[in-house]
Amino acid sequence: MTPPVPIPGGFEKSEMYQVLEEACAIAGFDSADAHLLRGQTNAVIRLGRVPVVVKIARKGSRIEDVSRTVQFVRELMSVGFPTVPLLDIDQPVVVGQHAATFWTYLPQPERPVDAAQLAKPLYALHTLTPRPLQLPKHDNIRAIRRSLSAITSVSASGLRFLQARADCLEEKLREVTFALPEGVIQGDPQHRNALHTADGGAVLCDWDTVTVGQPEWDLVTIEVHCRRFGYGQPHYQAFADTYGFDIVRWPGYTTLAAIRELRMVTTNARKTGHAPGSLAEVERRIEGLRRNDTTSRWNLL
Repeated sequence: MTPPVPIPGGFEKSEMYQVLEEACAIAGFDSADAHLLRGQTNAVIRLGRVPVVVKIARKGSRIEDVSRTVQFVRELMSVGFPTVPLLDIDQPVVVGQHAATFWTYLPQPERPVDAAQLAKPLYALHTLTPRPLQLPKHDNIRAIRRSLSAITSVSASGLRFLQARADCLEEKLREVTFALPEGVIQGDPQHRNALHTADGGAVLCDWDTVTVGQPEWDLVTIEVHCRRFGYGQPHYQAFADTYGFDIVRWPGYTTLAAIRELRMVTTNARKTGHAPGSLAEVERRIEGLRRNDTTSRWNLL
């Protein structure tokens, strides 16, 4: 049996396209011939007649959070930071309780951005001064517990394991002494949250998770993605060498890597209610965590 297709941004497709049509009408664009690019979290849609991407915030997102993201990106653009550009229109565009934002479309080659290409933009973000606007504090444990409270599809034993692991890692985190100064962090930097530019560079995108916190969280996220999704250790090492800090050699690495992986697992476990086809992969990852398996490859969800 074919696994169910994940619902884009928590919307049924007909509902998503209705929101798109109304948002485009407000912004002065034609939504004809649009097609979905991504739908795992937000619904990301390429307009067919102009080089514009529309991002419809995940169903249930707070409009004020999307407004803060718009303000943040505009401040980045004002200082020439390497980000995907927002269009210069009144944003976000609100349709009912749903917020849409409009971005410049950047054509992409088949290959994703290399980890090393993320190093300089991330370093620039981590050392950004003065910090733009008031951002929330980064808190992975809180995010994990929020996901745990919303999981409905994982087995009871699996859920108990995840809860116990969160308790254990929260205790271990209290013993970690961070090495880098606190700064603005992207929150989920990875190959799919950056885009190639025409001049061979890369820009960051997907700013929904931007917070104030320890840069080590961003650095360990890159390492986890290189290790778990098949990019390999040399790919990660090129990133570390370019950034100038190797998270693997830092004493707190093991704890942060375990917490970051647990957050990834619990986030995807929460979404299995809308994407039941991903449950088998989530259960496989949980079993790997039970065995303290840190090397097996994960499939993208």
